[in-house]
Order: sequence, then structure tokens, then C-alpha cells
Amino acid sequence: MSIKIALAAASVCLFGLVGTASAVDVAGAEALIKAEKCTKCHDVTKNKKGPSFTAAAAKFAGKAADLKTFLTANKDDHLIISKGDAKAVDNLVEYILSLKK
Repeated sequence: MSIKIALAAASVCLFGLVGTASAVDVAGAEALIKAEKCTKCHDVTKNKKGPSFTAAAAKFAGKAADLKTFLTANKDDHLIISKGDAKAVDNLVEYILSLKK
């Protein structure tokens, strides 16, 4: 009986971790993209002046901190994300990384 309870508890914990790790506020990310005019140079799937968001997701896969630095530190002449707070930028990073094919 205690093994079943332990397995059930482990399942709940695992589900909880997976659920929170993948919670991206898509509407919030898209609002920040619009406010920052990111679509002037980027598209979700097509390369424009800059790479697509899916290409950026592939490039920065597993490197969320590097992507955040790129978006906020004017690296390689990329315009910085100036609107939104740290949580909004973190959400945008997670949104972009979620687009990896």
C-alpha cells in the first residue's frame, strides 16, 4: 500500500514540475513582441532582416540565460528589449525557446 502512495506522490510532483516549467504566457510574449516591434526584423518561421524565432530557438536551445543577455544587452547591434519587466523578458525567452522544432 505504501508503494502505491509513494508512486502517486511522485507522479503528482513530476506532473507539477513539468506543468510549471512549460507555462508560457503566449499572449504576454506576443504583446511584448508587438510593443518592441520585433516583427519588423523577425518572423516566427521565416528569416527576414533577422533570423526567425524558430531559428533563434534552435541556436539558443538550452541557453536561456544567453538568449536573455542577447535580448537585453545590445549584443551584436541587436536592439535591446526596453519595455516590460524582468518577468516579461523571461517569459519572452521561454516563448522563443518553446518554438524550437
